[in-house]
Amino acid sequence: MLSESSSFLKGVMLGSIFCALITMLGHIRIGHGDRMHQHKHHHLQAPNKEDILKISEDERMELSKSFRVYCIILVKPKDVSLWAAVRETWTKHCDKAEFFSSENVKVFESINMETDDMWLMMRKAYKYAFDKYRDQYNWFFLARPTMFAIIENLKYFLLKKDPLQPFYLGHTIKSGDLEYVSVEGGIVLSIESIKRLNSLLSIPEKCPEQGGMIWKISEDKQLAVCLKYAGVFAENAEDSEGKDVFNTKSVGLFIKEAMTNHPNLVVEGCCSDMAVTFNGLTPNQMHVMMYGVYRLRAFGHIFHDALVFLPPNGSDND
Repeated sequence: MLSESSSFLKGVMLGSIFCALITMLGHIRIGHGDRMHQHKHHHLQAPNKEDILKISEDERMELSKSFRVYCIILVKPKDVSLWAAVRETWTKHCDKAEFFSSENVKVFESINMETDDMWLMMRKAYKYAFDKYRDQYNWFFLARPTMFAIIENLKYFLLKKDPLQPFYLGHTIKSGDLEYVSVEGGIVLSIESIKRLNSLLSIPEKCPEQGGMIWKISEDKQLAVCLKYAGVFAENAEDSEGKDVFNTKSVGLFIKEAMTNHPNLVVEGCCSDMAVTFNGLTPNQMHVMMYGVYRLRAFGHIFHDALVFLPPNGSDND
């Protein structure tokens, strides 16, 4: 009996050692594969105002007209109050904004995805956008209804970026070996990235409809996996001082944290002056943001903006 127990323990130990060796060899093999497709992560920064001022006024006007941003907002019926606030506030500043819902909702116009799975909704929304608008828009911005976005700041950030290059931008997060753009801060894809993603949507081995065999991964991680196969990698967006411009929290929360951590530098320690997004807002907070960003003026204080982005034709933006 003792010898049987001893044999069993030896078997367990040998099996464990064998599994560990296989795992190590697997990692080594994967490491060599990654080196073949090495991509150096970039912290992409907004252009300096001085560089923009060096461009002639006519060229600046042409640049401002060349940017066409299509906004994708993923919603569910339970988000109806947020949905209304988003529609009445910042989405007016997109060149075109459309809502993609999990089911048909009579209250607001939307494109029915016929699923409440967020990854399937995202896939379908990107495919719809590419099929219908690939010749009309060069940048695609995806957001949730808890978000407030300043589209003019987004356009300024993208000013010197070529949409024919595979850009995948936002607030990046590292998860193991995977770096992805968090949907909580908004996701920006260039037309080239959308094109590459679209070519993979019909290949289950590279871009499956289901997020995982054992456990389900979030839609933003799954997007990063698919884009990685297309040679498109997540890049963190920052201002010229290195501050994030895509934010996963609200302004109020940032200010509260700054008051706790840097009480003498609340403004400087809070957020970038050219922030693109804030998340986790209520409908009332969105209207407050709209007032602060687009309507409130300090008389006697003049902003010498290098660029003016004209509103889309037929829009009622502020």
